[in-house]
Amino acid sequence: MAEAVSQPRTGATTRRGRCAVGLLACVVLSCLLAACGGTASASNSITLYNGQHEQTTDALVARFEKLTGIKVNVRSDDEDVFASQITAEGSHSPADVLFTENSPPLEYLQQKGLLAPVAPSTLAHTPSRYNSPTGHWVGVSARVSVLVYNTRVLTPAQLPTSVMQLADPKWKGKLAIAPGETDFQPIVTSVARTYGNAAALRWLQALKANAGSAHSYPDNETIVDQVNRGQVALGVINQYYWYRERAQVGASNVHSAIVHFAPRDPGYVIDVSGAAVLKSSQHQAHAQQLLAFLVSAEGQQIIAHTDSFEYPIASGVITGQPETPLDKLRPNPIGIPALGDGATAIALLQKAQLL
Repeated sequence: MAEAVSQPRTGATTRRGRCAVGLLACVVLSCLLAACGGTASASNSITLYNGQHEQTTDALVARFEKLTGIKVNVRSDDEDVFASQITAEGSHSPADVLFTENSPPLEYLQQKGLLAPVAPSTLAHTPSRYNSPTGHWVGVSARVSVLVYNTRVLTPAQLPTSVMQLADPKWKGKLAIAPGETDFQPIVTSVARTYGNAAALRWLQALKANAGSAHSYPDNETIVDQVNRGQVALGVINQYYWYRERAQVGASNVHSAIVHFAPRDPGYVIDVSGAAVLKSSQHQAHAQQLLAFLVSAEGQQIIAHTDSFEYPIASGVITGQPETPLDKLRPNPIGIPALGDGATAIALLQKAQLL
């Protein structure tokens, strides 16, 4: 994990919405947060290392600050950058909370002994399959990997039904990949867990040959944009990037679509975004308050109704966006423990000379 540094996010939209929450809900949430550590004065602050997309975090932090009076100093970068940085900083890290897009960086830091246990009452808001197996981070939201394709170039009948089929030479010059994206690592791990490391390496080498240098991009935003423009035919992304592209450019300017792989295919993976309190934090109570808010009904409603297009997974909240409901998805049943700390995926990507 510490050896592989992905490219920072570029081009992410900052559009976001706000959900309407009743007065009673606000009062109840304020009481819950106060129980975690008391209402803070405006002079209190914590530092958040944010590896999530900024529009998601901005909306959540703004509401948390208003509810609690706790100032959140947000530093944003790629989650792998922060995992390496926190490891190097050790007990001297200025960070109190880490918020990531994917679970492997959190698992990596947990194995290093750098995370504090999450309050059991906070963990209880999220289904256990989406939380840290040891209780050291809490799942906040989810995304699912999909195939994005240009509708002027390909028809649904021409599309591969498995991520493994993207290794076919027929996709040479037509496939886009973003190997430096941490979102890609869970798919690599899923393939390796399903077919073994040797097969996963051959698959990656074939993807590298099919994409070439022309269509190996720094991030999923670029894949979506290039597919929509017709510069490349198809690519693998998380679903929310396509919905964000559509919201940004307008439905009339969208010339692409997304589809899921066949049920339980290794390319059909649910990624969990999570948050953790650093063991070294000098503001444990306030940091735990932030985690409690992220998985509260109000925090989850913000995720459900903003233009983040991520799936809320806690407090029984479901997405308010017109996308396939989370409970209708049929992904590969690979869990958090199997995804691990991402070391296997990183090693395979390095062997394939994609990192």
